[in-house]
Amino acid sequence: MIALSLAEIAAVVGGQTYDIPDPAAQVTGPVVRDSREVEPGSLFVAFVGERVDGHDYAEAVIEAGAAALLASRPVGVPAIVVDDVQTALGALARHVVERLGATLVALTGSAGKTSTKDLIAQVLRSKAPTVFTPGSLNNEIGLPLTALSATEETKFLVLEMGARGVGHIRYLTGLTPPRIGLVLNVGTAHIGEFGGREQIAQAKGELVESLPEDGAAILNADDPLVRAMASRTKARVILFGESDEADVRAENVRLTDGGQPAFSLRTPSGCSDVTMRLYGEHHVSNALAAAAVAHELGMSADEIARALSEAGTLSRWRMEVTERPDGVTVVNDAYNANPESMRAALRALVSMGKGRRTWAVLGQMAELGDEALAEHDAVGRLAVRLNVGKLVAVGGREASWLQLGAYNEGSWGEESVHVSDAQAAVDLLRSELRPGDVVLVKASRSVGLERVALALLADGTEGEVSGR
Repeated sequence: MIALSLAEIAAVVGGQTYDIPDPAAQVTGPVVRDSREVEPGSLFVAFVGERVDGHDYAEAVIEAGAAALLASRPVGVPAIVVDDVQTALGALARHVVERLGATLVALTGSAGKTSTKDLIAQVLRSKAPTVFTPGSLNNEIGLPLTALSATEETKFLVLEMGARGVGHIRYLTGLTPPRIGLVLNVGTAHIGEFGGREQIAQAKGELVESLPEDGAAILNADDPLVRAMASRTKARVILFGESDEADVRAENVRLTDGGQPAFSLRTPSGCSDVTMRLYGEHHVSNALAAAAVAHELGMSADEIARALSEAGTLSRWRMEVTERPDGVTVVNDAYNANPESMRAALRALVSMGKGRRTWAVLGQMAELGDEALAEHDAVGRLAVRLNVGKLVAVGGREASWLQLGAYNEGSWGEESVHVSDAQAAVDLLRSELRPGDVVLVKASRSVGLERVALALLADGTEGEVSGR
Protein backbone atom coordinates (compact mmCIF):
# COMPACT_ATOMS: atom_id res chain seq x y z
CA MET A 1 0.00 0.00 0.00
CA ILE A 2 1.07 3.60 -0.39
CA ALA A 3 2.54 4.82 2.90
CA LEU A 4 -0.09 6.34 5.23
CA SER A 5 0.18 7.24 8.89
CA LEU A 6 -2.11 5.60 11.41
CA ALA A 7 -3.62 9.01 12.11
CA GLU A 8 -4.38 9.49 8.39
CA ILE A 9 -5.99 6.06 8.16
CA ALA A 10 -8.12 6.73 11.24
CA ALA A 11 -9.34 9.98 9.70
CA VAL A 12 -10.16 8.31 6.37
CA VAL A 13 -12.18 5.47 7.93
CA GLY A 14 -13.76 7.54 10.71
CA GLY A 15 -12.14 5.43 13.42
CA GLN A 16 -10.67 6.01 16.87
CA THR A 17 -7.11 5.12 17.78
CA TYR A 18 -6.39 2.90 20.79
CA ASP A 19 -3.07 1.96 22.36
CA ILE A 20 -1.11 3.69 19.58
CA PRO A 21 1.96 5.39 21.06
CA ASP A 22 2.81 7.27 17.85
CA PRO A 23 -0.10 8.18 15.54
CA ALA A 24 2.45 9.41 12.99
CA ALA A 25 3.79 5.86 12.57
CA GLN A 26 3.18 4.65 9.04
CA VAL A 27 1.68 1.57 7.49
CA THR A 28 4.32 0.62 4.94
CA GLY A 29 3.46 -3.05 4.41
CA PRO A 30 0.45 -4.82 2.92
CA VAL A 31 -3.11 -4.67 4.24
CA VAL A 32 -4.03 -8.27 5.11
CA ARG A 33 -6.84 -10.24 6.75
CA ASP A 34 -4.84 -13.46 7.25
CA SER A 35 -2.44 -13.39 10.20
CA ARG A 36 -0.04 -15.64 8.29
CA GLU A 37 0.46 -12.90 5.69
CA VAL A 38 1.54 -10.19 8.14
CA GLU A 39 4.81 -8.43 7.33
CA PRO A 40 6.61 -5.60 9.12
CA GLY A 41 4.53 -2.44 8.69
CA SER A 42 1.29 -4.27 7.80
CA LEU A 43 -2.24 -3.25 8.68
CA PHE A 44 -4.15 -6.31 9.89
CA VAL A 45 -7.90 -6.25 9.24
CA ALA A 46 -9.72 -8.09 12.02
CA PHE A 47 -12.88 -9.63 10.60
CA VAL A 48 -15.28 -11.63 12.75
CA GLY A 49 -16.28 -14.76 10.87
CA GLU A 50 -18.46 -17.74 11.67
CA ARG A 51 -15.48 -19.78 12.88
CA VAL A 52 -12.61 -17.33 13.34
CA ASP A 53 -12.41 -13.93 15.05
CA GLY A 54 -9.48 -11.89 13.77
CA HIS A 55 -9.32 -10.01 17.05
CA ASP A 56 -8.03 -13.19 18.70
CA TYR A 57 -4.80 -12.80 16.73
CA ALA A 58 -4.12 -9.22 17.88
CA GLU A 59 -1.01 -9.86 19.97
CA ALA A 60 0.42 -12.34 17.44
CA VAL A 61 0.18 -9.97 14.47
CA ILE A 62 1.75 -7.09 16.40
CA GLU A 63 4.59 -9.38 17.45
CA ALA A 64 4.97 -10.33 13.76
CA GLY A 65 5.49 -6.66 12.87
CA ALA A 66 2.04 -5.28 12.07
CA ALA A 67 1.79 -1.54 12.65
CA ALA A 68 -1.79 -1.83 13.93
CA LEU A 69 -5.15 -3.54 13.54
CA LEU A 70 -8.27 -2.27 11.87
CA ALA A 71 -10.76 -3.60 14.38
CA SER A 72 -14.30 -3.34 15.72
CA ARG A 73 -13.24 -3.23 19.37
CA PRO A 74 -10.15 -2.33 21.44
CA VAL A 75 -7.77 -5.28 21.77
CA GLY A 76 -4.99 -4.02 24.05
CA VAL A 77 -2.54 -3.43 21.20
CA PRO A 78 -2.30 -0.63 18.57
CA ALA A 79 -5.65 -0.50 16.78
CA ILE A 80 -7.95 1.75 14.77
CA VAL A 81 -11.44 0.92 15.98
CA VAL A 82 -14.47 1.40 13.69
CA ASP A 83 -18.14 0.52 13.78
CA ASP A 84 -17.93 -1.73 10.72
CA VAL A 85 -14.63 -3.19 9.51
CA GLN A 86 -15.84 -3.98 6.00
CA THR A 87 -17.15 -0.45 5.43
CA ALA A 88 -13.89 0.99 6.75
CA LEU A 89 -11.83 -1.25 4.49
CA GLY A 90 -13.84 -0.04 1.49
CA ALA A 91 -13.39 3.61 2.49
CA LEU A 92 -9.64 3.12 2.78
CA ALA A 93 -9.51 1.48 -0.66
CA ARG A 94 -11.45 4.38 -2.20
CA HIS A 95 -9.03 6.89 -0.63
CA VAL A 96 -5.94 5.04 -1.86
CA VAL A 97 -7.31 4.61 -5.40
CA GLU A 98 -8.04 8.33 -5.61
CA ARG A 99 -4.52 9.12 -4.40
CA LEU A 100 -2.82 6.74 -6.82
CA GLY A 101 -3.76 8.15 -10.19
CA ALA A 102 -3.43 4.69 -11.76
CA THR A 103 -5.78 3.64 -14.57
CA LEU A 104 -8.38 1.32 -13.09
CA VAL A 105 -9.75 -1.47 -15.29
CA ALA A 106 -12.73 -3.47 -14.00
CA LEU A 107 -14.26 -6.54 -15.58
CA THR A 108 -17.22 -8.80 -14.98
CA GLY A 109 -19.13 -11.58 -16.73
CA SER A 110 -20.78 -14.92 -16.12
CA ALA A 111 -17.83 -16.99 -17.31
CA GLY A 112 -14.15 -16.45 -18.01
CA LYS A 113 -13.60 -13.51 -15.62
CA THR A 114 -10.52 -14.88 -13.92
CA SER A 115 -8.86 -16.21 -17.09
CA THR A 116 -9.48 -12.89 -18.85
CA LYS A 117 -8.26 -10.88 -15.88
CA ASP A 118 -5.05 -12.93 -15.91
CA LEU A 119 -4.61 -12.23 -19.64
CA ILE A 120 -5.21 -8.48 -19.21
CA ALA A 121 -2.71 -8.36 -16.37
CA GLN A 122 -0.02 -10.16 -18.37
CA VAL A 123 -0.53 -7.96 -21.41
CA LEU A 124 -0.53 -4.69 -19.46
CA ARG A 125 2.42 -5.53 -17.25
CA SER A 126 4.50 -5.91 -20.39
CA LYS A 127 3.92 -2.16 -20.73
CA ALA A 128 3.97 -0.82 -17.15
CA PRO A 129 3.70 -1.90 -13.47
CA THR A 130 0.33 -3.62 -13.00
CA VAL A 131 -1.58 -4.84 -9.93
CA PHE A 132 -4.45 -7.28 -10.39
CA THR A 133 -6.90 -9.44 -8.48
CA PRO A 134 -5.24 -12.63 -7.23
CA GLY A 135 -7.28 -15.72 -8.04
CA SER A 136 -10.99 -14.96 -7.73
CA LEU A 137 -10.92 -12.48 -4.82
CA ASN A 138 -13.59 -10.42 -6.51
CA ASN A 139 -16.04 -9.58 -3.71
CA GLU A 140 -16.54 -6.77 -1.21
CA ILE A 141 -13.49 -7.91 0.80
CA GLY A 142 -11.12 -9.25 -1.85
CA LEU A 143 -11.56 -6.27 -4.16
CA PRO A 144 -10.51 -3.52 -1.68
CA LEU A 145 -7.64 -5.69 -0.44
CA THR A 146 -6.37 -5.94 -4.02
CA ALA A 147 -6.72 -2.19 -4.56
CA LEU A 148 -4.77 -1.55 -1.36
CA SER A 149 -1.86 -3.66 -2.63
CA ALA A 150 -1.10 -1.00 -5.28
CA THR A 151 1.87 1.31 -4.74
CA GLU A 152 3.08 4.65 -6.09
CA GLU A 153 4.68 2.78 -9.01
CA THR A 154 1.42 1.12 -10.10
CA LYS A 155 0.17 2.36 -13.46
CA PHE A 156 -2.63 -0.14 -14.10
CA LEU A 157 -5.01 -1.66 -11.56
CA VAL A 158 -7.04 -4.60 -12.93
CA LEU A 159 -9.97 -5.65 -10.76
CA GLU A 160 -12.32 -8.58 -11.27
CA MET A 161 -15.85 -7.91 -10.00
CA GLY A 162 -18.25 -10.69 -9.07
CA ALA A 163 -21.94 -10.40 -8.26
CA ARG A 164 -24.60 -12.53 -6.64
CA GLY A 165 -27.43 -10.07 -7.12
CA VAL A 166 -28.49 -6.71 -8.46
CA GLY A 167 -26.63 -3.89 -6.73
CA HIS A 168 -23.44 -5.82 -5.91
CA ILE A 169 -21.36 -4.44 -8.77
CA ARG A 170 -22.73 -0.95 -8.15
CA TYR A 171 -21.36 -1.25 -4.61
CA LEU A 172 -17.96 -2.46 -5.81
CA THR A 173 -17.59 0.31 -8.39
CA GLY A 174 -18.33 2.77 -5.59
CA LEU A 175 -15.26 1.48 -3.76
CA THR A 176 -12.96 1.46 -6.78
CA PRO A 177 -14.38 3.59 -9.62
CA PRO A 178 -13.08 2.29 -12.97
CA ARG A 179 -12.19 4.28 -16.09
CA ILE A 180 -12.37 1.18 -18.28
CA GLY A 181 -15.20 -1.32 -17.79
CA LEU A 182 -15.31 -4.70 -19.54
CA VAL A 183 -18.32 -7.04 -19.70
CA LEU A 184 -17.52 -10.48 -21.09
CA ASN A 185 -20.84 -12.29 -21.31
CA VAL A 186 -24.21 -12.97 -19.72
CA GLY A 187 -24.65 -16.66 -19.06
CA THR A 188 -26.33 -18.90 -16.52
CA ALA A 189 -23.80 -18.91 -13.68
CA HIS A 190 -25.66 -18.19 -10.39
CA ILE A 191 -28.95 -18.07 -12.30
CA GLY A 192 -30.63 -19.68 -9.32
CA GLU A 193 -29.72 -16.65 -7.20
CA PHE A 194 -30.47 -14.00 -9.82
CA GLY A 195 -33.71 -15.49 -11.12
CA GLY A 196 -32.99 -15.22 -14.86
CA ARG A 197 -30.56 -14.04 -17.52
CA GLU A 198 -32.26 -10.64 -17.76
CA GLN A 199 -31.55 -10.07 -14.08
CA ILE A 200 -27.96 -11.18 -14.59
CA ALA A 201 -27.63 -8.66 -17.45
CA GLN A 202 -29.09 -5.96 -15.23
CA ALA A 203 -26.50 -6.68 -12.55
CA LYS A 204 -23.50 -6.95 -14.90
CA GLY A 205 -24.48 -3.73 -16.67
CA GLU A 206 -24.02 -1.78 -13.46
CA LEU A 207 -20.33 -1.77 -14.34
CA VAL A 208 -20.77 0.29 -17.52
CA GLU A 209 -23.25 2.59 -15.77
CA SER A 210 -20.47 3.56 -13.36
CA LEU A 211 -18.05 4.74 -16.06
CA PRO A 212 -17.21 8.42 -16.57
CA GLU A 213 -17.84 10.16 -19.89
CA ASP A 214 -14.12 10.06 -20.72
CA GLY A 215 -14.00 6.34 -19.93
CA ALA A 216 -14.40 3.29 -22.15
CA ALA A 217 -16.99 0.50 -22.05
CA ILE A 218 -15.62 -2.65 -23.66
CA LEU A 219 -18.46 -4.95 -24.67
CA ASN A 220 -18.78 -8.36 -26.30
CA ALA A 221 -20.23 -7.85 -29.78
CA ASP A 222 -21.11 -11.56 -29.98
CA ASP A 223 -23.40 -11.52 -26.91
CA PRO A 224 -26.67 -9.62 -27.56
CA LEU A 225 -27.34 -8.99 -23.87
CA VAL A 226 -23.88 -7.49 -23.43
CA ARG A 227 -23.98 -5.48 -26.62
CA ALA A 228 -27.28 -3.93 -25.52
CA MET A 229 -25.46 -2.42 -22.52
CA ALA A 230 -24.09 0.26 -24.84
CA SER A 231 -27.27 2.21 -24.15
CA ARG A 232 -26.55 2.20 -20.41
CA THR A 233 -23.29 4.16 -20.43
CA LYS A 234 -22.04 7.64 -21.23
CA ALA A 235 -18.58 6.27 -21.92
CA ARG A 236 -17.18 5.51 -25.35
CA VAL A 237 -18.06 1.97 -26.48
CA ILE A 238 -15.51 -0.46 -27.90
CA LEU A 239 -16.78 -3.80 -29.25
CA PHE A 240 -14.75 -7.01 -29.30
CA GLY A 241 -15.56 -10.40 -30.77
CA GLU A 242 -15.63 -12.32 -34.01
CA SER A 243 -18.41 -10.17 -35.46
CA ASP A 244 -17.48 -8.04 -38.48
CA GLU A 245 -18.77 -5.05 -36.52
CA ALA A 246 -16.31 -5.56 -33.66
CA ASP A 247 -13.58 -2.94 -33.30
CA VAL A 248 -11.19 -5.60 -31.98
CA ARG A 249 -11.82 -8.96 -33.62
CA ALA A 250 -10.37 -12.34 -34.51
CA GLU A 251 -10.04 -13.68 -38.01
CA ASN A 252 -8.95 -17.10 -39.26
CA VAL A 253 -9.57 -18.74 -35.88
CA ARG A 254 -8.19 -22.26 -35.61
CA LEU A 255 -6.75 -24.72 -33.10
CA THR A 256 -3.27 -26.19 -33.17
CA ASP A 257 -2.86 -29.97 -33.04
CA GLY A 258 -2.48 -29.59 -29.28
CA GLY A 259 -5.77 -27.72 -28.89
CA GLN A 260 -4.30 -24.23 -28.49
CA PRO A 261 -6.08 -21.35 -30.24
CA ALA A 262 -4.47 -19.34 -33.01
CA PHE A 263 -5.94 -16.40 -34.88
CA SER A 264 -5.24 -13.11 -36.59
CA LEU A 265 -5.84 -10.21 -34.24
CA ARG A 266 -7.27 -7.12 -35.90
CA THR A 267 -7.41 -3.82 -34.03
CA PRO A 268 -7.90 -0.23 -35.26
CA SER A 269 -4.11 0.12 -35.05
CA GLY A 270 -3.23 -2.91 -37.15
CA CYS A 271 -3.23 -6.70 -37.50
CA SER A 272 -0.96 -9.34 -35.97
CA ASP A 273 -0.97 -13.13 -35.50
CA VAL A 274 -1.53 -14.81 -32.14
CA THR A 275 -0.84 -18.41 -31.08
CA MET A 276 -1.80 -18.92 -27.46
CA ARG A 277 -0.27 -21.19 -24.82
CA LEU A 278 -3.70 -21.74 -23.26
CA TYR A 279 -6.06 -24.53 -24.29
CA GLY A 280 -9.49 -24.27 -25.88
CA GLU A 281 -11.17 -22.07 -28.46
CA HIS A 282 -13.11 -20.23 -25.72
CA HIS A 283 -9.91 -18.37 -24.89
CA VAL A 284 -10.17 -16.48 -28.19
CA SER A 285 -12.97 -14.33 -26.77
CA ASN A 286 -11.01 -13.80 -23.56
CA ALA A 287 -7.95 -12.78 -25.56
CA LEU A 288 -9.96 -10.32 -27.65
CA ALA A 289 -11.32 -8.72 -24.48
CA ALA A 290 -7.79 -8.32 -23.16
CA ALA A 291 -6.67 -6.95 -26.52
CA ALA A 292 -9.45 -4.35 -26.50
CA VAL A 293 -8.32 -3.13 -23.08
CA ALA A 294 -4.70 -2.98 -24.19
CA HIS A 295 -5.62 -1.13 -27.38
CA GLU A 296 -7.54 1.45 -25.36
CA LEU A 297 -4.40 1.95 -23.28
CA GLY A 298 -2.21 2.64 -26.30
CA MET A 299 -0.58 -0.70 -27.12
CA SER A 300 0.01 -1.65 -30.76
CA ALA A 301 -1.38 -4.79 -32.37
CA ASP A 302 2.11 -6.31 -32.48
CA GLU A 303 2.71 -5.60 -28.79
CA ILE A 304 -0.64 -7.07 -27.82
CA ALA A 305 -0.20 -10.18 -29.99
CA ARG A 306 3.26 -10.82 -28.57
CA ALA A 307 2.02 -10.57 -24.98
CA LEU A 308 -1.03 -12.77 -25.65
CA SER A 309 1.15 -15.42 -27.27
CA GLU A 310 3.41 -15.49 -24.21
CA ALA A 311 0.65 -15.42 -21.58
CA GLY A 312 -0.03 -18.45 -19.42
CA THR A 313 -2.30 -19.48 -16.56
CA LEU A 314 -1.79 -17.47 -13.37
CA SER A 315 -4.66 -18.89 -11.29
CA ARG A 316 -4.76 -22.47 -10.03
CA TRP A 317 -6.99 -25.25 -11.34
CA ARG A 318 -8.18 -23.45 -14.47
CA MET A 319 -7.39 -25.61 -17.50
CA GLU A 320 -4.13 -26.50 -15.76
CA VAL A 321 -2.59 -29.09 -18.08
CA THR A 322 -0.01 -31.58 -16.78
CA GLU A 323 1.44 -34.54 -18.63
CA ARG A 324 2.53 -37.48 -16.51
CA PRO A 325 5.68 -39.41 -17.41
CA ASP A 326 3.51 -42.28 -18.63
CA GLY A 327 1.84 -40.00 -21.20
CA VAL A 328 -1.46 -39.50 -19.35
CA THR A 329 -2.50 -35.85 -19.59
CA VAL A 330 -4.48 -34.40 -16.68
CA VAL A 331 -6.52 -31.23 -17.26
CA ASN A 332 -7.38 -29.75 -13.86
CA ASP A 333 -10.20 -27.27 -14.46
CA ALA A 334 -11.84 -27.97 -11.11
CA TYR A 335 -11.88 -24.47 -9.63
CA ASN A 336 -15.41 -23.73 -10.80
CA ALA A 337 -18.07 -24.68 -13.33
CA ASN A 338 -21.19 -23.38 -15.02
CA PRO A 339 -22.94 -24.53 -18.21
CA GLU A 340 -20.92 -22.21 -20.46
CA SER A 341 -17.55 -23.17 -19.03
CA MET A 342 -18.48 -26.86 -19.01
CA ARG A 343 -19.24 -26.76 -22.72
CA ALA A 344 -16.01 -24.89 -23.45
CA ALA A 345 -13.96 -27.35 -21.39
CA LEU A 346 -15.48 -30.38 -23.13
CA ARG A 347 -14.71 -28.90 -26.55
CA ALA A 348 -11.15 -28.17 -25.42
CA LEU A 349 -10.79 -31.77 -24.19
CA VAL A 350 -11.85 -33.12 -27.57
CA SER A 351 -9.42 -30.82 -29.39
CA MET A 352 -6.54 -31.84 -27.13
CA GLY A 353 -7.40 -35.52 -27.34
CA LYS A 354 -7.44 -36.07 -31.10
CA GLY A 355 -6.24 -39.62 -31.68
CA ARG A 356 -6.24 -40.33 -27.93
CA ARG A 357 -8.80 -41.67 -25.47
CA THR A 358 -10.56 -38.89 -23.56
CA TRP A 359 -12.18 -38.86 -20.11
CA ALA A 360 -14.53 -36.23 -18.72
CA VAL A 361 -14.68 -36.42 -14.92
CA LEU A 362 -17.50 -34.01 -14.09
CA GLY A 363 -19.41 -32.96 -10.99
CA GLN A 364 -22.17 -30.62 -9.93
CA MET A 365 -22.63 -27.14 -11.36
CA ALA A 366 -23.96 -25.23 -8.36
CA GLU A 367 -26.47 -22.38 -8.03
CA LEU A 368 -28.53 -23.17 -11.14
CA GLY A 369 -31.90 -23.22 -9.34
CA ASP A 370 -34.77 -24.52 -11.44
CA GLU A 371 -32.45 -24.89 -14.45
CA ALA A 372 -30.22 -27.47 -12.72
CA LEU A 373 -31.79 -30.65 -14.12
CA ALA A 374 -31.95 -29.39 -17.72
CA GLU A 375 -28.42 -27.95 -17.66
CA HIS A 376 -26.78 -31.08 -16.21
CA ASP A 377 -28.71 -33.26 -18.65
CA ALA A 378 -27.55 -31.05 -21.52
CA VAL A 379 -23.88 -31.31 -20.52
CA GLY A 380 -24.15 -35.09 -20.40
CA ARG A 381 -25.72 -35.12 -23.86
CA LEU A 382 -23.01 -32.80 -25.22
CA ALA A 383 -20.29 -35.17 -24.03
CA VAL A 384 -21.89 -37.86 -26.22
CA ARG A 385 -22.24 -35.58 -29.25
CA LEU A 386 -18.59 -34.54 -28.97
CA ASN A 387 -17.59 -38.21 -28.79
CA VAL A 388 -15.78 -37.94 -25.47
CA GLY A 389 -14.36 -41.36 -24.72
CA LYS A 390 -15.88 -41.82 -21.27
CA LEU A 391 -17.92 -39.67 -18.87
CA VAL A 392 -17.45 -40.16 -15.12
CA ALA A 393 -20.18 -38.27 -13.26
CA VAL A 394 -19.15 -37.71 -9.64
CA GLY A 395 -21.48 -36.96 -6.74
CA GLY A 396 -25.19 -37.06 -5.93
CA ARG A 397 -28.36 -35.99 -7.69
CA GLU A 398 -26.80 -33.53 -10.18
CA ALA A 399 -24.17 -36.08 -11.19
CA SER A 400 -26.91 -38.63 -11.85
CA TRP A 401 -28.53 -36.12 -14.20
CA LEU A 402 -25.21 -35.76 -16.07
CA GLN A 403 -24.98 -39.52 -16.49
CA LEU A 404 -28.64 -39.86 -17.45
CA GLY A 405 -28.28 -37.18 -20.12
CA ALA A 406 -25.38 -39.09 -21.65
CA TYR A 407 -27.23 -42.40 -21.44
CA ASN A 408 -30.37 -41.01 -23.05
CA GLU A 409 -28.46 -39.39 -25.90
CA GLY A 410 -27.77 -42.73 -27.53
CA SER A 411 -25.92 -46.02 -27.57
CA TRP A 412 -22.86 -44.36 -26.05
CA GLY A 413 -24.56 -44.77 -22.63
CA GLU A 414 -22.40 -47.71 -21.63
CA GLU A 415 -19.41 -45.36 -21.80
CA SER A 416 -20.82 -43.21 -18.98
CA VAL A 417 -20.69 -44.07 -15.31
CA HIS A 418 -21.95 -42.49 -12.09
CA VAL A 419 -19.75 -42.77 -8.98
CA SER A 420 -20.48 -41.52 -5.49
CA ASP A 421 -17.48 -39.36 -4.67
CA ALA A 422 -13.98 -38.22 -5.61
CA GLN A 423 -12.28 -41.29 -4.14
CA ALA A 424 -14.50 -43.61 -6.16
CA ALA A 425 -13.57 -41.67 -9.29
CA VAL A 426 -9.86 -41.97 -8.45
CA ASP A 427 -10.20 -45.72 -7.90
CA LEU A 428 -11.96 -46.14 -11.24
CA LEU A 429 -9.42 -44.10 -13.15
CA ARG A 430 -6.46 -45.87 -11.54
CA SER A 431 -7.83 -49.19 -12.73
CA GLU A 432 -8.68 -48.13 -16.27
CA LEU A 433 -6.33 -45.32 -17.40
CA ARG A 434 -3.91 -46.14 -20.19
CA PRO A 435 -0.79 -44.25 -21.34
CA GLY A 436 -1.78 -41.44 -23.67
CA ASP A 437 -5.25 -40.86 -22.18
CA VAL A 438 -6.45 -37.29 -21.58
CA VAL A 439 -8.49 -36.63 -18.43
CA LEU A 440 -10.55 -33.49 -17.82
CA VAL A 441 -11.64 -32.82 -14.22
CA LYS A 442 -14.29 -30.12 -13.72
CA ALA A 443 -17.03 -29.13 -11.25
CA SER A 444 -18.11 -26.24 -9.08
CA ARG A 445 -15.61 -25.29 -6.39
CA SER A 446 -17.84 -26.59 -3.59
CA VAL A 447 -17.49 -30.14 -4.92
CA GLY A 448 -13.71 -30.23 -4.34
CA LEU A 449 -13.11 -32.31 -7.45
CA GLU A 450 -9.53 -31.05 -7.72
CA ARG A 451 -8.76 -33.96 -5.38
CA VAL A 452 -9.19 -36.30 -8.34
CA ALA A 453 -6.68 -34.40 -10.46
CA LEU A 454 -4.18 -34.08 -7.62
CA ALA A 455 -4.43 -37.79 -6.82
CA LEU A 456 -3.82 -38.73 -10.46
CA LEU A 457 -0.78 -36.49 -10.60
CA ALA A 458 0.55 -37.89 -7.32
CA ASP A 459 0.45 -41.36 -8.87
CA GLY A 460 3.36 -40.41 -11.14
CA THR A 461 6.53 -38.45 -10.66
CA GLU A 462 6.69 -34.72 -11.32
CA GLY A 463 5.12 -33.84 -14.66
CA GLU A 464 5.48 -30.66 -16.65
CA VAL A 465 2.68 -28.14 -16.17
CA SER A 466 1.71 -26.47 -19.42
CA GLY A 467 -0.17 -23.26 -20.10
CA ARG A 468 1.53 -21.35 -17.28
